[in-house]
Amino acid sequence: MLDLRGPSRLAAYLLLSLGVFAILAPFLWVFLQSLKYEIDILQGSWIFNPTSFNYADVLYSRRSDFPENVYNSLVVAFLSTVGVLLIGTLAAYSLVHFKSRAAISRLLLGWTLIFNMIPPLTLVGPWYLIFRELGLSGTLTAVVLTHIALNLPMTVWMMMAYFREIPQEIEEAALVDGCTRPVIFMRIALPLAVPGLIAAGVLAFVFSWNEFSVALTLTSRHTATVPVAISRFAQQYEVQYGQMAAASILSTIPALIMMFIGQRFIVRGLTAGAVK
Repeated sequence: MLDLRGPSRLAAYLLLSLGVFAILAPFLWVFLQSLKYEIDILQGSWIFNPTSFNYADVLYSRRSDFPENVYNSLVVAFLSTVGVLLIGTLAAYSLVHFKSRAAISRLLLGWTLIFNMIPPLTLVGPWYLIFRELGLSGTLTAVVLTHIALNLPMTVWMMMAYFREIPQEIEEAALVDGCTRPVIFMRIALPLAVPGLIAAGVLAFVFSWNEFSVALTLTSRHTATVPVAISRFAQQYEVQYGQMAAASILSTIPALIMMFIGQRFIVRGLTAGAVK
């Protein structure tokens, strides 16, 4: 174990403080901009009278669609997360336990890796053409399906790691007692993998909530998600810096809540309750 004393401990604290500042400084700067009037932002004033005008304009103005955009993002993130967990968990469990088809498993895992390395921007054009032919262009359904495709590889690999950590003796004992694979999956493997489900679900929700490039192409004005709505505060002849900053701060709240909830489960041992 590394023993930090004297100057070494001070240097470690300084480095940690510098890292925390580098992470929080941009967020604090945007928060300060959200409390300024437009004139103070343009003048770069450090001393100003705080105002809630930007938040009120974003949330309650008739010209603002931000509440509707928040609803769209919640729908897309929730449905895509449910779809990713449903498909990814079944796929991961199958790839871990059905080893008789090892070649197929390796092929699927290789495909997920390759797909995960492809930049989403290269897929936006084909997706747009496909959904336009299907009559789904500009709908939330198109965004949900694309987000499931984008987050599925990460979920499969993460859930495979959790399923591999479950002691095989537990499932073998269940097989001896006459349980079938579906019963073992539902009553043994899935409860033990709850921390993994929550961790994968939180990551999928946050990634879907923050995704911009695909949503920008596949949505319309009334189906736009939060990242697309924030970008629209920058117009051709005007950039609404205060409203953009306020919308950015508001958009971080659901993601922070999800990360706070998921953090409790990520650090837990996967098989802590297996021997109780």
